[in-house]
Amino acid sequence: PDVGSLYSFNEANYREFSEPVQQFLTSMKQSGVVGGKKVSSRYVGALVADVHNVLINGGIYGYPATRDNVNGKLRLLYESAPMAMIMEQAGGAGSTGHGRILDVLPPQRKKKNGHNKGDDEPDDDEAGKGIHVRVPTYLGSVENVYELEQCFKFY
Repeated sequence: PDVGSLYSFNEANYREFSEPVQQFLTSMKQSGVVGGKKVSSRYVGALVADVHNVLINGGIYGYPATRDNVNGKLRLLYESAPMAMIMEQAGGAGSTGHGRILDVLPPQRKKKNGHNKGDDEPDDDEAGKGIHVRVPTYLGSVENVYELEQCFKFY
């Protein structure tokens, strides 16, 4: 569905989420009805199960960044991107809150050129993680993901 009333976030971490995510969740709860259906929360804690539920019933799944995990906890190459691909192929959306997950490239290690004598910056932490780089992940119905992205632009 283009819009859904289901949201799947681990609300135990609500206080650790950024303000845009908190505002989005508050808005969902306060609206009471989205797409003609009563808003409900369903969080199993298993990525595939939660995304499957959102895929079938409409809504949004989120694993946002927190204060302790500023890049979220889901890995780009073998968690977020594959699920975003499935969601987009089914007519939904996958976002980091700032753009499409499928547009995110994993950071590359800096190549040393033959002219430097130790002038290169050391590899940053993210590039050092290689395929294990993490991204905040939001998957779901196009309208729900769009609304969340608007919260990131506004707050």
